[in-house]
Amino acid sequence: MSDSDSEANPFESLREQVDDAAAFLDVAPDRLERLKRPERVLETNLSVEMDDGSLAVFKAFRSQFNGDRGPYKGGIRYHPNVSRDEVKALSGWMVYKCAVVDIPYGGGKGGIVIDPRDHSAEELERVTRSFATELRPIIGENRDIPAPDVNTGQREMNWIKDTYEALENTTAPGVITGKAPDSGGSAGRVEATGRSVMLTAREAFDYLDKGIGDASVAVQGYGNAGSVAAKLLESELDATVVAVSDSSGAVYNPDGLDAHGIKAHKDETGTVTGYPDATERLTNDELLTLGVDLLIPAALENAIDAELAPEVSADVVVEAANGPITPDADDVLTESDVEVFPDILANAGGVTVSYFEWVQNRQRFYWTEKRVNDELERIIVEAFEGLVDAYERTGAPNFRTAAYVVAIERVLDAYDQAGTWP
Repeated sequence: MSDSDSEANPFESLREQVDDAAAFLDVAPDRLERLKRPERVLETNLSVEMDDGSLAVFKAFRSQFNGDRGPYKGGIRYHPNVSRDEVKALSGWMVYKCAVVDIPYGGGKGGIVIDPRDHSAEELERVTRSFATELRPIIGENRDIPAPDVNTGQREMNWIKDTYEALENTTAPGVITGKAPDSGGSAGRVEATGRSVMLTAREAFDYLDKGIGDASVAVQGYGNAGSVAAKLLESELDATVVAVSDSSGAVYNPDGLDAHGIKAHKDETGTVTGYPDATERLTNDELLTLGVDLLIPAALENAIDAELAPEVSADVVVEAANGPITPDADDVLTESDVEVFPDILANAGGVTVSYFEWVQNRQRFYWTEKRVNDELERIIVEAFEGLVDAYERTGAPNFRTAAYVVAIERVLDAYDQAGTWP
């Protein structure tokens, strides 16, 4: 990753993506402008006591981008690079992600500037509960429903739920999703994002008349989404995973790696490097430029910029991460005939099953994992068909622009139907 790539502003990338799609829509500039900025952003400083009795202060954010289609929805991430512009961008992507798969949510996102590796579980609990206290006035089952994101999971969601319920003196499992099943979570939620990546890849290869059973796959970022996608591509579609990476580097074997075995190795050692069946160690950039059939960027934003894009040799890219390709890089990949299937469809499994969880919480009636997976497959396949229809109908230059056309049309329809008040 180049220096310019690491400094790319994700919020400006989002605004550019919206503008690109607007060229294929008949939308007035004033109506478009409200779709390019958040409705509100909470910025707060959390003062939390550490295990040694000292006081630490952590900056935290929650962006509520657009609520035309329903309550704000989006994850909370813990990462040292969290910023105001990042959460604004992520909350905007959530608006269009929910719209492209046609679930009744708006978009939100939050984060804390913290490296969780530097803190004990007890410190992280206090930080989480402090943030939940700050969020309390603006979240709720009908207002804003947070969820897990980078470096957060069931544990943190359970803490937020418990804090909210204690302060409100109520039970409200639908205030947050991504919880553990015993705390009102949904079956299938942990695998949902990786599953939608797999389903999108399957539909993409079928649409492009390629055989995914013969495909070689490289996965950049072997966290939850990347590892689940790799395992499902291997076990359900017979694809061959040849390379995976995490922050420590990448491992490669042209004859194939065992996606399940690598995850077990990472769980045991904390890294994918050193996996015994790998024949070569690569950098992350080397993995991103491998000549594979399918590339899955599954780490953070801006992994592929305009400088790296000319070296990308994959036939198909399916985005598991949010915003892994900058707009300038998108242009390069389009000119190079690399087919990119965007994050707002490919990784929408997480928010879709979060929606299922929210529905189950509201009804106090819970689904089997098979029903969850079947409903998720239906929604992703229908959304893919809508994407292809827009791509062919509008003459959009790539599938990302077509996805934003679908999403913006739906958000604008909801806004028009509600009218303007006051």
